[in-house]
Amino acid sequence: MTENSVQRAVDRATGSTVFERAARGGHVMSGFVHLLIGYIVVRLAFGGGGTADQSGALGTLASTTGGAIVLWIAVVVFVALGLWRLAETVIGPHATETTSQEEVSLVDRAKAFGLAVVYFAFAYSAYQFARGSGKSSGEQNAGLSARLMESGGGKAVLVAVGLFAVAIGGYHVYKGASKNFLDDLKTSGGKAVTLLGVIGYVAKGLAIVGAGILVIVATLRSDPSKATGLDGAVKTLGEAPFGQIALVLAGAGIATYGLYSFVMARYARM
Repeated sequence: MTENSVQRAVDRATGSTVFERAARGGHVMSGFVHLLIGYIVVRLAFGGGGTADQSGALGTLASTTGGAIVLWIAVVVFVALGLWRLAETVIGPHATETTSQEEVSLVDRAKAFGLAVVYFAFAYSAYQFARGSGKSSGEQNAGLSARLMESGGGKAVLVAVGLFAVAIGGYHVYKGASKNFLDDLKTSGGKAVTLLGVIGYVAKGLAIVGAGILVIVATLRSDPSKATGLDGAVKTLGEAPFGQIALVLAGAGIATYGLYSFVMARYARM
């Protein structure tokens, strides 16, 4: 199949209203997941338990009445959104809009592909919890980190992963502070939408930066128990002075990103 025929096939696929609505459903489910993560973080601030990351949110869903059905829906919509991002990797961002191939940079395609990987990972996690075999991502991260820390090359990989997370988190902070996220919307925004986006992106970015820094520090100290991703970063934050206040603010910020995801479901340029 030639490059042009692939692009035509992708164009036809993204012209499907059902496909687009399913992909937008991925933003809705992402919103619910971030709201649950925010709730878990705030609960930790007041002495409650839980895993403050995606696996913790999905595990909470799995434990509720009808949770398995919701998780199977999550699998479908996350796969749809992942496929949509793959389509944007081929034909450029905002697949339903007419975009010249000359206007699409490699960075645009790389960002779309990276998001596709993220949403496919979400779908796989939801699939595991829907089947009753889901596990804490923090425990899995710690186990993998322990194996990688056994060699110099493995440690270099972990440091690279940590630096990459810091870069991704930093980009989220920049996108929120600069209000560049408004370019992703079909609406001009407004005070409420802008406030949700700024707080949500900055809060999520800081959480990702914290997780990345923790991976680097854990690697340098050869302590895999600390390289547990977002959950480890949140719990480390809670141990700091004024940790309770910091956790409440972090939880509220992550939940705000969840609310902004609902805005994306309705108004995202796709």
